[in-house]
Amino acid sequence: MNNHLSTSAAGAPQPLSVDSANEIAARLRRRLRAAVKGRDAVIDLLLIALFADGHVLLEDFPGSGKTTLARALGESLAPDPSDTLPSFRRIQFTPDLLPSDITGTNVFDPETRRFDFRRGPIFAHVVLADEINRTSPKVQAAMLEAMAEKQVTIDDVSHPLDDLFFVIATQNPLDLAGTYPLPTPQLDRFLFKVRMEPIERAAELEVLATYPNAPLALSAQEPQVSRAEILGARRAIRGGVAIAAPIKEALVDMARRTREDPRVAQGASTRSLVLLLPALQARAVLAGRDYVAPDDLAALAEPVLRHRMSYMPGVEDPERVVADALAPTLDQLAKAGLRRGS
Repeated sequence: MNNHLSTSAAGAPQPLSVDSANEIAARLRRRLRAAVKGRDAVIDLLLIALFADGHVLLEDFPGSGKTTLARALGESLAPDPSDTLPSFRRIQFTPDLLPSDITGTNVFDPETRRFDFRRGPIFAHVVLADEINRTSPKVQAAMLEAMAEKQVTIDDVSHPLDDLFFVIATQNPLDLAGTYPLPTPQLDRFLFKVRMEPIERAAELEVLATYPNAPLALSAQEPQVSRAEILGARRAIRGGVAIAAPIKEALVDMARRTREDPRVAQGASTRSLVLLLPALQARAVLAGRDYVAPDDLAALAEPVLRHRMSYMPGVEDPERVVADALAPTLDQLAKAGLRRGS
């Protein structure tokens, strides 16, 4: 791999190579796989989103390991004495939740005769937004605004969130009673929407075999990573992983096919393509490459694009729509000399 050096200042991430970014990702992967069995594909998507500076929406079943996965990621961060933010916070979304319950509020101090801002649980490095579709649209908007802008505004004063700020949100696909489904513009705040299915039999037996050891205790046996390493890895990946021109041309052609598909009411946007680029780079690094390959596009097109498009009534297989748009793209890349796995 080629080395990439980022400029650094006091408190900024240290310069890292793409090789170093791969090693950091490997450490995180080992910790998460030790905590959660049978979810290797979900773990990789989680890490790709983390290094691509995106967020993840998990459409999960109860007891699927979402909290353990999010907490394991939060606890993977090595403590920093100068860091005042918690590594992990879980927010349980309910119908009576208020925006200030997650963002924080100003509290009057009678001694100083002024209002002081008290941070809400959203001020953390890794935030689990549990059952985000159970709260009102107003609270959803406050959460998703923070995800988009990395800041919250209270009484016309903006409070920045940390650069690492990473959200794992969940929604239950089985229980629709008392929920407020996220509209397409709000779903666009998530880099990936991932459906979690029951794990394989062998993986389930492996989970039972770890008893009575706690999953997080097993994860804690693996080395941690620092906040600076993750931020440095993000910079290394963005600057050090090559994206060939045919890849970008294929992305545009794929998006245009979705817009022309009669099954699609609203196709892939230009912004979705821009967000896909760092995700492709991050997956390349996880695969040990310093260039984006067609395999990366084949793996990420569906989780990035499917939830960002609107479909005509009666369309029950959005995955097929994305697959049909993707197939000519992969053929196009093969003809350009960029073959899958090359």
